[in-house]
Amino acid sequence: MNIDMIQAAALRLNGHARRTPMLTSPFLDEIAGRRLLVKAECLQHTGSFKFRGGWSAVSALDADTRQHGIIAYSSGNHAQGVAMAAAAHDAPAVIVMPKNAPTLKIDNTRALGAEVVLYDRAGGESREEVGGAIAQARGLTLIRPYDEPEVIAGQGTVGLEIAAQAAEMGITSGDVVTCCGGGGLSSGIALALEAKAPDMRVRTAEPKDFDDVARSLATGTVQSNARESGSLCDAIITRQPGELTFPILSRLAGPGFAVTEDDALRAMALAFKRLKLVVEPGGAVSLAAALFHGDEIEGEAVVAVATGGNVDADVFSEALRRYA
Repeated sequence: MNIDMIQAAALRLNGHARRTPMLTSPFLDEIAGRRLLVKAECLQHTGSFKFRGGWSAVSALDADTRQHGIIAYSSGNHAQGVAMAAAAHDAPAVIVMPKNAPTLKIDNTRALGAEVVLYDRAGGESREEVGGAIAQARGLTLIRPYDEPEVIAGQGTVGLEIAAQAAEMGITSGDVVTCCGGGGLSSGIALALEAKAPDMRVRTAEPKDFDDVARSLATGTVQSNARESGSLCDAIITRQPGELTFPILSRLAGPGFAVTEDDALRAMALAFKRLKLVVEPGGAVSLAAALFHGDEIEGEAVVAVATGGNVDADVFSEALRRYA
């Protein structure tokens, strides 16, 4: 992985991905105790930054490979990103999703033209085994959600935009807080910042009890979560950091954050109230860290990447009912 791959992905994404805005609010600045910039990737195609990685990976395949079909596994956001990219390239797509994924994400993936295969995550069924068996039987190309070079390159384009947009706003140093599952987005952004804004540093944010990346960064060794379900932040729940992503984060990232579900819901309500953004729980943990963990952040400015907005109505309503 290197900056050249990220810049190549940016060229392939040009005209296809949105350059999402960097939003501010004086009310949020007051809570955060510093200038807070929110990179609104929840406004990206399919409602998530995952479109970038999906498009990057699909567009990097040769035409013959795409024609035979693509398979991916995901709780929903990577699923939709790959499904949309595959459809645009006239490539068949199969997406393996957990039965307990948010209904909105399952429905959207099907609506984008992909065949959805459901598996029992809560019962211990392995998405890797299910996806691998289908890929082998049908001759499909697997696009992993984070441990995939071209996916990381696509996610890294968020970092290129952050560096440019922050500079336009007079900010060249500070922490960039990213919602983190397997680390594809965080590692891609870290590589981009290393090249384009070396005084800006990635900080990962995860839900409490699923903070494998934060614990791995603290110990210097890969740590695993005891389970892979049971959190509202379904979009960023993984067993452990990726084999490709962890070495990058070990070298470039600062200490990670672990935030409560209540703080994620509070951040969702504040994003709606102050920025008019709809953010899902897993996409709001970065904002929660920036708002409610200010004593762990140094500098006069912080960037929070709001990574996704694909939230079921009942969860979003609960966040507003409790905190708006």
